[in-house]
Amino acid sequence: MAPKAEIKFGTDGWRGIVADDFTYDNVRRVAQGIADYLKDKRQGATPLAVVGYDCRFASEEFAREVARVFAGNGIKVLIFDRPSPTQVASWTVIDRKADGAAIITASHNPWLFNGVKYKPETGSSAPTEVIRDLERRIADIDAASVKRADEGVETYEPLPAYFEQVGRMVDLPALRGSGLKVLHECMFGSGYGYLSGLLAGGSTQVTELHSERNPYFGGVNPEPIPRNLQSSLATMKSGGYDLCVATDGDADRVGIIDEKGRFITQLEVYALLMLYLFEIKGWRGPVVKTVNMTSMADQLAKEFKVPVYEVPVGFKFVAPKMMETEAVLGGEESGGFGIRGHIPERDGLLAGLFFADMIVRYRKPISEVLADLQARVGPHAYERRDVPMRRETYDRDRQVILKTLAEKAPKEVAGQKVERVRDDDGFKFYLADGSWVLVRTSGTEPLIRIYSEAATKEDVTQRLDAMSEVIGVESHGGG
Repeated sequence: MAPKAEIKFGTDGWRGIVADDFTYDNVRRVAQGIADYLKDKRQGATPLAVVGYDCRFASEEFAREVARVFAGNGIKVLIFDRPSPTQVASWTVIDRKADGAAIITASHNPWLFNGVKYKPETGSSAPTEVIRDLERRIADIDAASVKRADEGVETYEPLPAYFEQVGRMVDLPALRGSGLKVLHECMFGSGYGYLSGLLAGGSTQVTELHSERNPYFGGVNPEPIPRNLQSSLATMKSGGYDLCVATDGDADRVGIIDEKGRFITQLEVYALLMLYLFEIKGWRGPVVKTVNMTSMADQLAKEFKVPVYEVPVGFKFVAPKMMETEAVLGGEESGGFGIRGHIPERDGLLAGLFFADMIVRYRKPISEVLADLQARVGPHAYERRDVPMRRETYDRDRQVILKTLAEKAPKEVAGQKVERVRDDDGFKFYLADGSWVLVRTSGTEPLIRIYSEAATKEDVTQRLDAMSEVIGVESHGGG
């Protein structure tokens, strides 16, 4: 008998390669571990769990197995009636007062992957202590000991309740009647039908791209960054649309393209959302950003006199800080943005709707709103480079790189003095001119990522090149 696979959760859930480590047996082990956790937490009461899934290969079949394991352990189960965004499962947990949710998805990872995300009763990403508890439980479980049953599983339609909640966050009637022309790049993911449904019934038109199911994702990763959005970028450059909202494989992350076909970087998206929430909606409160997020937030925070909290990458760090501080906005460089009053979790659809509302409320196209932001905070350029690593040796190689940075940290980068270093999530070097460069190892796929933000594109390139040389890798643009 083959040894049990080690199940480790990354920044948001466990992910593995289908038919390698992501197998029915291992998914059942994960489900049994979650079931044991839920039962212990409820101490004799009957838990209620939500099960969702995306459009990846056999996701609905894996979801049914999770539901069967939950049912076999005496847990009441609501399993979705169609592929749906992860945040819809999060909202369902809150709306139905469920004890947690398991979602079959590998988010933006390549097509070979699938995974399981777990959301606790808050609907947020599970905090570190819960993840460690689940990993410990799963490690002790053999596939043969998993309990399964078919009774106690209810098919559930999540869309109406989610639509109702989104309507509390944004003026949908006004958007429906605004006459906007919106392109929704679905990236073959589970967001299809959601944006078009939310904006249906008025003069606004939503056109969907890649809304059909294709587990191969057309040969690109379902991550909304420029190199994966060539067709939607071309469509926007041809004219006729006010906005493109691109959502990833499970639609919790967003990419924005303006009316001229320019990709708005995720750092600019964060700053624009912050400005919109403060200036248009009139909200006030702290904001939370990850270490790879923009310094524009700090500049805007000084103007509006609000605090900024910088946390490690992953919504398992963003969400707790948002809840602790009642933050208005939480965000990370990968395109995940959480909004106060909704769920302490990413929602690419709501973020996209806020951009549509931005156009209506500012009475300007997105390109002009962005120009106003840049005039306010000064020029900011940004790039992320991804360095693919061999999966078989990734753990060893990443440790070598991190050790190199710990023992031989540069005193200057691209001619700029290093003023301070943050090392709790990779190594972030804050430079004398206000720019920064960060090296991180991915927790969900075999990648080394190098990020930088500076005044010009040339400055960014110099910083990325310098750090690539320090850690001894060759890198390419990540979007």
